[in-house]
Amino acid sequence: MARQPGHYDSLGVGAGQEGMPMENRDHATDGISTPCRAHDETRQRLTKPVTGQEFKDWKSWLDWEKDRRSKLDGSSSSTDIGVDGVFICTLDDSHLEIVQAIAPLNLHIMCEKPLALSLKDILLASKAITDASPTSPLPSKIFSIGHVLRYSPHNQLLRRLLLTDRVIGDVISLEHTEPVGWSHFAHSYVRGNWRRETDIGDGSLLTKCCHDIDFILWLLCSPPPGAPVDYPEHLPRTITSTGMLAQFTKANKPVAAGDSTNCLSCPIERDCIYSSVKIYNDLCLAKGSTGFPAHNVYPEIEDVLSKHGMETAKKNLLGILAQDYDVRTTRDEDIASRPWYGRCVYESDNSVCDDQFVTMSWGNDPIPHGLDIRSESNTQSPLGGRGSKLATLHMVAPTESQCVRRGRISGTLGEMTYDGETISIFTFGTGETKKHSIAPPPPEEAESHGGGDYGLTRAFVRAVDSVENKGWDVKKAQVEILGCTLEEAIRSHAVVFAAEEARREGLVVNWKDWWARKTSQMPN
Repeated sequence: MARQPGHYDSLGVGAGQEGMPMENRDHATDGISTPCRAHDETRQRLTKPVTGQEFKDWKSWLDWEKDRRSKLDGSSSSTDIGVDGVFICTLDDSHLEIVQAIAPLNLHIMCEKPLALSLKDILLASKAITDASPTSPLPSKIFSIGHVLRYSPHNQLLRRLLLTDRVIGDVISLEHTEPVGWSHFAHSYVRGNWRRETDIGDGSLLTKCCHDIDFILWLLCSPPPGAPVDYPEHLPRTITSTGMLAQFTKANKPVAAGDSTNCLSCPIERDCIYSSVKIYNDLCLAKGSTGFPAHNVYPEIEDVLSKHGMETAKKNLLGILAQDYDVRTTRDEDIASRPWYGRCVYESDNSVCDDQFVTMSWGNDPIPHGLDIRSESNTQSPLGGRGSKLATLHMVAPTESQCVRRGRISGTLGEMTYDGETISIFTFGTGETKKHSIAPPPPEEAESHGGGDYGLTRAFVRAVDSVENKGWDVKKAQVEILGCTLEEAIRSHAVVFAAEEARREGLVVNWKDWWARKTSQMPN
């Protein structure tokens, strides 16, 4: 049975903190449905599954899919044609295993960031994807990573102004800030799932800001819009980083808090801005808000509130927040295995940086003869945007803004500032400032990286549609519609690992040498 043009079935692996937003994006996107939801707690609520659309976990689906394929033959009249693609929305440490398991099925794949938690695993995931296409070194299906900053309407406009219209000339310096937000950092990176560094010491730069690194590389490294297919990237020359865990440490614990390790037993709970009771009950449940972050603490909170009322919902929420551990008697692996949302932020087992800078530099790299795409101009540099430049990323936890990126780009002809809503351009030659604003996306989209989450999903669907129904080559759809190749996705992750190595060891990493050394250590 053939699929209707423009309609796709996809398996959604995971429906927790990562998968729930993806579910909303799927249903807001024409041409895609998510009939298979491999998350035991919420799949019944998210969909009304029928046979072949409900699985306890992704491994159960994998067994079912392999069995389904083994029964198919040329004369089969079955109406069950499986899924076209997979959305991987599970926790980070499971991504590699899932990619390696499903890659041989030759399905379109969209994976939440990061792709994996080490450079070795990133390269293994890449190998699994390309190995599924034995006749080509390129993927045979669309592959996308959750680097969503490329896809917000604001950032799409910013890149066009910067690289196509060249409103500030050649870039000399870029300063980009990711203000995580005071309560958001405490929720996710002090008490939550992303609070600990990996075994080799990579931390919040990977889990929180790998798409910020990708955003910078998209502007300064990737081929500009309209470039020919063989246009080379302008690769960075050096990478360095400094960062630390400055705020959320026991050394900063208020004296009056004494030996308490949980907010519900703390004598100064009412005076502490990081009180879990304040954050999850007073600011969320008590005001009828059952979404993020309260839902992540208590996934059933919405159903309990609607069926049993506020008193029961609050009692259950506080019961979860009261859960604690004693470091003297609890195994470390048990502590690490789950979030502790009621734990004192100054007594947690967090180890990731709450303040970090990354600096990247580029050298002069003139474009090879015959690939020049510059417009004719008497004042334009012969380097055509491939001259020396610097870029910095600042990730900082204690901020009013929550994940509303801002930045400043200095060029040869002017200066650009941006804040997620407005782009301002000051032109040196005229002394004039021009502001560009975009129409705000719907509220549910604006909350997802300024519409970037939805933009990525739509681009993924269009790319799949072009390959499956319009005869497009995968590479063409990957570049022209999705706007990001597997190579670019791998490079963005690799720059994060290079920066983390530089931070830990106090180095200035030479990118070319570092990359050559790391890839030479990988088995074929």
